[in-house]
Amino acid sequence: MTIPTPADRITAQLAFLIEADKLKSITRANVLADGSRFENSAEHSWHLCLWALVFADQSHGANIPRVIQMLLLHDLVEIDAGDHPIHLPRDEDTIAIKEAAAAARIFSILPADQAINYRVLWNEFEAGKTADAHYARMIDKAVPMFLELSNPVQTQNEHDILRSILETGRFADLHDDWPDLYQHASNLLNKRRLMPLEPLASRLRFVMEADQLKSVLRGTTLCDASRRENSAEHSWHIMLWALTLQEHSHVAARIDRVLMMLLLHDIVEIDAGDNPIHGDFDADAVEAQEQAAATRLFGLLPPTQCDDCRRIWDEFEAAKSDDAVFAKSLDRAQPLICNLESGGGSWRDYNVTRDQLQSRVGIKVKRGAPALWDAIAPKINAWFTANT
Repeated sequence: MTIPTPADRITAQLAFLIEADKLKSITRANVLADGSRFENSAEHSWHLCLWALVFADQSHGANIPRVIQMLLLHDLVEIDAGDHPIHLPRDEDTIAIKEAAAAARIFSILPADQAINYRVLWNEFEAGKTADAHYARMIDKAVPMFLELSNPVQTQNEHDILRSILETGRFADLHDDWPDLYQHASNLLNKRRLMPLEPLASRLRFVMEADQLKSVLRGTTLCDASRRENSAEHSWHIMLWALTLQEHSHVAARIDRVLMMLLLHDIVEIDAGDNPIHGDFDADAVEAQEQAAATRLFGLLPPTQCDDCRRIWDEFEAAKSDDAVFAKSLDRAQPLICNLESGGGSWRDYNVTRDQLQSRVGIKVKRGAPALWDAIAPKINAWFTANT
């Protein structure tokens, strides 16, 4: 039996992460909170992770970092099997067969040990029997309901579908599992002007405000170059990068903390916007805007949670801890792969040189994940040789 080399491992891991990019093109049945478009499954997965963190005290003892990992992976099968709206007729047995086949194919791209670990997490979510899976599925039921309830252009047919889901469908389970959230959803559906009590009110304001990150466009495109990536699906993707590539951190990373950093790191772009690293902007002005955005957005949370999230965000921004250095390296590395896969992407848009890429990006990637840089750099060199 041939033993995979470190180079073989990272090649397989990057192939998996490139395949995962396709989840950004899977359209779901529910819309964003502002009703502007339908949500995709990648940004949906990011939003679920945020809800899981914010509402952790509703988890009935679940392991929140493990729940977040589960939610990162749970919809990857939709790359092959598609989304199946709960309000439409469906053959559960056929769907289960398609999704199991998708899980087998997609996770098999990874090295064998990771393929097994990811499949175990996915199976656990699907079974829904453990405390971790139960909480993850609670969140998966709650988020689409509240996005649809916020839709300002909701039709009567959509309203009727929501009523059915709330009263007899999958959301009905939350009547007992999460009664205060269920009651607030019922109040919104029936236009009863009753505000929820704290801390639910503050937490809901934050997670619903965070939905706007799905409308912040970045300079980088998807791997297939079909459109520009948004900051919510980017955050999901680099969380998946961190989970998959953690063994390549310059020092042993605390993956739970890295995932929280990447979950929260771009929230400030709701107010401050995205500033592409190769663009022309005033760094001091951007920093001031982002600090003000962090103060406003995290300030929507109850005080203790505000302080906790702000500390995580500040640590990422400072990039001094080992965890933050690794997280930053992934935030720089993921666009490299997107540009390589899309034929140049933002490198063409901003007329980036190889030397600029090395000084602005390469140094930071190599600092946090040297093996990752070593795997990508030859591909970058080949692209610049062929295109400049």
